[in-house]
Amino acid sequence: MKYSYSGIFVKKFILHYLKYDKDNPFIFISAMLALIGIAMGVMVLMIGIGVTNGTHDEFKKRLFVMNYPLTILSYNNKGVSIESLNRVAKEFPDLKISPYYTTQVIAKNADGVQGAILYGVDFKQEANINKIFNKALNDINISNISKFDAIIGKDLSLSLGVKKSEKITLFFSSQQAAGFGTMPLQKRLKVISNFSSGLSAYDKGIIYTTHTAFEKILKREANIYDGAHIYSDNPIAIIDKIKKVLPEDTIIEGWWEQNGGLFEAMQMEKKALFLVLLLIILVASLNIISSLLMTVMSRRSEIALMRTLGATSKEIKRIFFYLGLIIGFFGMLLGTMLGIVGMWVLTTYNIISLPEDIYATSKLPIDLPISDYLTIIVGTAIIVLLSAIYPAVKASKTDALTVLRNE
Repeated sequence: MKYSYSGIFVKKFILHYLKYDKDNPFIFISAMLALIGIAMGVMVLMIGIGVTNGTHDEFKKRLFVMNYPLTILSYNNKGVSIESLNRVAKEFPDLKISPYYTTQVIAKNADGVQGAILYGVDFKQEANINKIFNKALNDINISNISKFDAIIGKDLSLSLGVKKSEKITLFFSSQQAAGFGTMPLQKRLKVISNFSSGLSAYDKGIIYTTHTAFEKILKREANIYDGAHIYSDNPIAIIDKIKKVLPEDTIIEGWWEQNGGLFEAMQMEKKALFLVLLLIILVASLNIISSLLMTVMSRRSEIALMRTLGATSKEIKRIFFYLGLIIGFFGMLLGTMLGIVGMWVLTTYNIISLPEDIYATSKLPIDLPISDYLTIIVGTAIIVLLSAIYPAVKASKTDALTVLRNE
């Protein structure tokens, strides 16, 4: 006679096997260790991926301050004309544009010497698209700015030992006549303010001065710029439209193109971290397998008796399969709660303090999107599912006659 599947029967034996067994306490302990292992794995994954995302996002925010959404450049070094920029501004009135000159210089003050990139900008236009630059102008009246004034990074100011209202000497690659020979062109600029982006590479390597300074010192042609920085709320959607307006000898690049290698490395780091931390859950799943196998071995007589009383192999398989899923499910639930608590503690209290000049923030940044959380849960669920299959199949293949004969 073929017996139909009984959900009540399976449920009762699942509850029976989940109880603490005084005769075999290690089986229960092993199951609890598996549950705790799954929970710890989920918690560590949530916090680890959250910290990685938060650090990357914080770094991107700081990086975007000094790397503009869009940049217009010239193919052949003929420069970007004001006419081209005016055409872009007319077609896209919502864009904020800041044309610039640029060159490399050596900055010197007393015994301090430092290489830097010098930008010639319109201070008002640059302040509209650069929050860090705008902050440096807070205490300055733009109308009183001289053509040979400069704004330098805070780290560069400390490196050179120069204070506000003092002057620094800049050496250019161009040559000027000196007696019977030549010497590098040099000019003294007055430092009127400092900016701080939180990234040492930028704060130590960038100097801003005026358009007029470039035109006077390097004899640059007015209104023919080396490039232009553009701010847009949606640069990816608008970049192709701007390309159609620009001349053929002019190109436009987005921040994602200029820093593509960096962001790809960040994504690779995140994936590698996920796989490494997933190994914790994989190890914990071995405890599920061992716990279920020990349960099967210790309950062989009970399984054999159930088979002789009419239980099908399908019912036996479901009992032990669901046992593994229950251990894994409650492990994931506990791990989720511990992960949420852990992230709240780390973001609320300054338990881990970071050097701001390196990590761009002093507090540990954490950001766990729902998509990443679901990836963690799905990955864990697959491991738990696979871990429960073998012990369930092993239990369903128990030979009742052989077991009862040996008993």
